[in-house]
Amino acid sequence: MEVIVLRVIGHRSRFDAGRTTRTARTARTTRNTRSARSARSARTALAALAAGALLTAGCSTSGEGSGEAAGGVPVVEKGKLTTCTHLPYPPFQFEQDGKVVGFDVALIDLVAKKLGVEQKVLDTPFENFKTGAFLNSGECDLAAAGMTITDERKKNVDFSVPYFDATQGLLVSRKSGVKTLAEVKAGKKKLGAQAETTGESYAKGQGFDPVAFESSDAVLNGLRTGQVDAVVIDYPVVQGWLKDKATADAFVLGENIDTGEQYGISVKKGNDKLLAAIDKAIKEARADGTYDKLFQQWIGPLPQARS
Repeated sequence: MEVIVLRVIGHRSRFDAGRTTRTARTARTTRNTRSARSARSARTALAALAAGALLTAGCSTSGEGSGEAAGGVPVVEKGKLTTCTHLPYPPFQFEQDGKVVGFDVALIDLVAKKLGVEQKVLDTPFENFKTGAFLNSGECDLAAAGMTITDERKKNVDFSVPYFDATQGLLVSRKSGVKTLAEVKAGKKKLGAQAETTGESYAKGQGFDPVAFESSDAVLNGLRTGQVDAVVIDYPVVQGWLKDKATADAFVLGENIDTGEQYGISVKKGNDKLLAAIDKAIKEARADGTYDKLFQQWIGPLPQARS
C-alpha cells in the first residue's frame, strides 16, 4: 500500500505579503504595489499546486480501480485478487523472507491463477471477519484466515466449500501438571485463547472465562510469560509451534479436541461468480492431487483417513 505524505510549505508567505502590502501603502510606489501583487499571485499558485497534489494523492491510494477477472468475475482492484487475512496464523498465513506464505495463501494462488490475476494480501483485524466489513466496503474480494464456517458468520458472508477439517489443540506448560481441559478446570489453572475465534467460543462453552489474546503470537507469548497455564487454539497452529525446540521443551500437547469444525473462504454475500470460482479451484485441487501436495508442504502428513 502506497502512502503519500504531502507537505505544504507556505505559512510564512502570508506574513511577507502583508508586510509588502503595508510598505506599498506607506511608500505608494509602483514597485512595491507590483511586489504585493506578485506575492498574492504566488499564494494563489501555491494553493492551486497544493489542491492538485491532494487530488493526485487521493487518486494514487485507490490503485487502478475495480475490474473483472476471467469469466466476468468482479475484483476490487484491476489485475488483483485481494485477500483479507490476519497475520500471523501459521501454517495458514504468515510472513517468511518478506513474503506472506502458507496453506491458505497457496490455495488462493490457485484461484488467482485460474482467474488470470495476481493475489494481493491485506493484513486486517480478525474480529472484522465475523461481520464481513472489509468485504462489504470493497477493500477485499475474499477473506482467507483459517476461518471456521459457522451459522453466525453465514449471516454476514457467503462461504466456499470446506477446505480443511479443523480440531482444537490444548497446549499446556510442562510445569502445570495438567493435560486436559477437565484438569485445567479442576486445578483452577488459567486458560487462554485467541479473541473472536472458535477456540475462545469452545472454551466459554465448557464453562471457562479464558484470557483473550489479539493474535496467535500473543497467545503463545501469554503462555511463555506465565499469564496463562494452558491455551486452546487450532491444532495445526499448535503443531507449528511445537516444531520449535525451545517451545517443545517448555510445553506439550495436552489433548486434541474434535469440535467438528471446517474452514471456508468467505466472500461478500451475493458474490456468486467469485464463490463459484473458489469452489471450482478447491474441488479441482483435491481431485488432481494439488491439495495433498500443499497440505504436506505447509501442514504436515496427511490425516490417516486420506493418506
